[in-house]
Amino acid sequence: MFLLVLLHILQSAVMTRSCPVLCVCSSGLTEPRYRGLMSVQCSDSGMSALPVNLPPDSVKLRLEKTSISRVPRAAFYNLSELRFLWLTYNSITSVHPSSFVNLKALRELRLDGNLLTAFPWEGLRDMPRLQTLGLHNNRLSSLPAHAALFLPNITYLDLSSNRLTILPAELLDLWFPFPELQEGPVQRKILGLHDNPWLCDCQISMLTSLSMSLGSPVVLMDQLLMCSRSVGQSGLMLTQAELSRCMRPSVQPAATRVSSPLGSNVILRCDASGYPTPTLTWIKTSAYPGFSQTGCCKQDLLQNTEQLPKILESFMQESPRVGVRWSIISLNGLSYKDAGEYRCQARNMAGISEAPIKLKVMGI
Repeated sequence: MFLLVLLHILQSAVMTRSCPVLCVCSSGLTEPRYRGLMSVQCSDSGMSALPVNLPPDSVKLRLEKTSISRVPRAAFYNLSELRFLWLTYNSITSVHPSSFVNLKALRELRLDGNLLTAFPWEGLRDMPRLQTLGLHNNRLSSLPAHAALFLPNITYLDLSSNRLTILPAELLDLWFPFPELQEGPVQRKILGLHDNPWLCDCQISMLTSLSMSLGSPVVLMDQLLMCSRSVGQSGLMLTQAELSRCMRPSVQPAATRVSSPLGSNVILRCDASGYPTPTLTWIKTSAYPGFSQTGCCKQDLLQNTEQLPKILESFMQESPRVGVRWSIISLNGLSYKDAGEYRCQARNMAGISEAPIKLKVMGI
């Protein structure tokens, strides 16, 4: 009886670690922490679908130079231990948004050398530990703004040799965050953007300029990006093209000091210029001591200022032409708590500027 049980256990172990047809399975990973764990490689040109019955303890799966054309939903669901997934130089044209469900341990995903015209960026949510994403040599023609939502943890991103033309501003905000928005030390990122037909505009110019600055959080694999077209030019390296220059915002308030009676209404306005057109935000930073009120109320106000700064709603904001924006906030029925310093803050990818407006509320 004992022998039968032992035989059953051995048979189960063999079945668990069985290797699919047309694949090679081994435990020869070089990294010490993965030594003894399963690695699977499939590189038969006649393979047209993902192999089934892969060993569930696989740490690395490499499918290369096959005829596989699509990656279906939950394709690797049983491979929860997978760390490396290479699907390189196949004929893949589509990847389902839920292809990577249950790959919570995955560190590296490579899809280089396929025929992808789009990538399901939202699928990165299923791989919270992913750091390396390779999409080199595909047919991607657009990089959507929402991709920035799913790339914060990616430290190596290769988008070279595709058909990309425009870089969304949201990605520049992700890769080059404003200092006051940074949480902890900035992790350096390696980006491959070369060999794409970029429209050489302010954004791509800013990216190359910032990446070459001392201490940049971004390192480009190749800094010689080519312009497919710019104003009157094409086929030039970015450093040679006469590009539109990004201009840091400048802010001009309608008045720097405003005094208004208690209970009255007041409008604060500021104008900003820059390229690209800056966005405007109002922030109340502190109490302004030059107002009339009793000592008790003044003390209460000073206690309330500990909760500041706070972002205020802008009631009106318009851009009459490219490079110019103005904004106003309306404060109705002034009370002493409305007194203080208001900052009109303008920002674009070239930088950030602000101007203070001090509001004094006068008692009756």
